[in-house]
Amino acid sequence: MMNNGRRHSAEVVDQGVAVRWALLLLMAGSLGSAGFLLASGNAHGGVRSGGTVSLRSTKLGKVLVNAKGRTLYLFAKDRNGKSSCTGACAKNWLPLIVRTKPTAGAGIKRSLLGTTMRSDGRKQVTYNRHPLYTLVFDKQAGQTKGEGVNEFGARWWAVSAKGSAVKNPSGGTTTTGTTTTTPYPTTTTPYP
Repeated sequence: MMNNGRRHSAEVVDQGVAVRWALLLLMAGSLGSAGFLLASGNAHGGVRSGGTVSLRSTKLGKVLVNAKGRTLYLFAKDRNGKSSCTGACAKNWLPLIVRTKPTAGAGIKRSLLGTTMRSDGRKQVTYNRHPLYTLVFDKQAGQTKGEGVNEFGARWWAVSAKGSAVKNPSGGTTTTGTTTTTPYPTTTTPYP
């Protein structure tokens, strides 16, 4: 009788340990999923900057920047307020993504600020109906390495306070004969 009691107690303890392990694994899995979802915002090419667009002085003059001071670009291939930059393009030219209305910072006309729905269902910030992007190679606030770059089928330009392309004749991409030089590393094939 005593052995059966001990065996029963041992089984109850083993079940308790198994339940605790199952709960621990479930919690770990949930935390891992939450981390994945948070990281996927940038993995899908989106930059969440609080949706604030401001002006900043750069070597191109005053241009639009996100909340972190990174230059915002327009893509000449975009039409009617819709983005043409998806896939590999959106991994290098990160769309400025928001969940709520964007905020107009200093020097920005609120009436020109808006959003457009991307093909993946996310909201991208627009200015004067131009979807806005940052360039992954602009590592610091105020850099303008994407200015005039011809990539993914059209040119990329920094955006002025009026909402038009800033075309700097002395900066950005230069063309010599048939060779185009860009201010950041490129390959002969589209980005992975």
